[in-house]
Amino acid sequence: MNLKPTRSSIDSSRAELASVPSNDAETTVELSDLQEAGRGIMRNVETVIDGKHEAVQIALTVLLAEGHLLIEDVPGVGKTMLAKALARSVDCTVGRIQFTPDLLPSDVTGVSVFNQAERRFEFKPGPVFANIVIGDEINRASPKTQSALLESMEERQVTVDGVTYPLALPFTVIATQNPIEMEGTYALPEAQRDRFMARISMGYPDSDSELAMLDSRDTNSPLALISAVVSGETLRDMMLTARGVFASGAVKEYAVNLVRATRDDRDLRLGASPRATLQLIRAAKAQAALNGRDYVLPDDIDSLAVAVLGHRLVPTSRALGHHHQDSGPVIDDIVRRILADTPVPVGVAASALSRSVPLVRAVGSTGAS
Repeated sequence: MNLKPTRSSIDSSRAELASVPSNDAETTVELSDLQEAGRGIMRNVETVIDGKHEAVQIALTVLLAEGHLLIEDVPGVGKTMLAKALARSVDCTVGRIQFTPDLLPSDVTGVSVFNQAERRFEFKPGPVFANIVIGDEINRASPKTQSALLESMEERQVTVDGVTYPLALPFTVIATQNPIEMEGTYALPEAQRDRFMARISMGYPDSDSELAMLDSRDTNSPLALISAVVSGETLRDMMLTARGVFASGAVKEYAVNLVRATRDDRDLRLGASPRATLQLIRAAKAQAALNGRDYVLPDDIDSLAVAVLGHRLVPTSRALGHHHQDSGPVIDDIVRRILADTPVPVGVAASALSRSVPLVRAVGSTGAS
């Protein structure tokens, strides 16, 4: 693909690199069909990932909500396997980036190369030009290389040598990282962590799942047997359906109150951003759609709060105490405490269906409002 760094080349590159459907062509799917497709993807992924239903569910929710996922855990627990299985379950283009200390930003985004024969520059797209980008061990690269993903994750575009190239939709980054106390890792900057919709941990499997893994992977990898169960076009339609799920004013206010509480909490020196509020609602809409509902419940917010908010928060040294660099358990406990102390909207299903504003009470706290 030959591109000149001119206005005309920008227009042509948009047509070549971004297969974005027009508004007129946008379609949605029935909730029942979306739910069935979601179950098919989960079954497909769980043939590879044993005993991690919740992690798989959140990963699918993030994909459907058009967000980015960060999988953080110790080596060997299936982080990359989950990312690969989810990517193979959807018929989309997939890019793989193995982050290393010597990786350069141009290795991620692409580079303009001068063509001697034609006397012009050609843009060679990097692996970020894919629908699903797997970033393996993202925190092993230098901060300069990590920052190469900032524009693409937030704005779905890449700027190289003054020319902006839009990315194809859907676009999702699924990144894995090891705990920061391990050798050869760099902590992700707060600006990049904030661009991930959710962070999950795999954890060690239980004994039954580990025994089943020994039998199923004795001779070959089950990942090789996975094939796509959903087309890229269907995935885009599912995303549009999830985006249209109804969230009442009371539910939105509840999300805002949760996020604002993190900014004022005594145990946090950095709370969640407004971007966190937006992504919490988007994730809740996707989860509601996967559960066959066209409206968001407070339970959707509660079940996603730790995954969506936790990686954005920075605890105080007093709250961190003896945990030192391992702040994950501390932050998770803080988010759960904030959830328990924040009044949530409640109401019967009929009130949600009629789009009326439900009543309010306090859940998990001693007082009621």
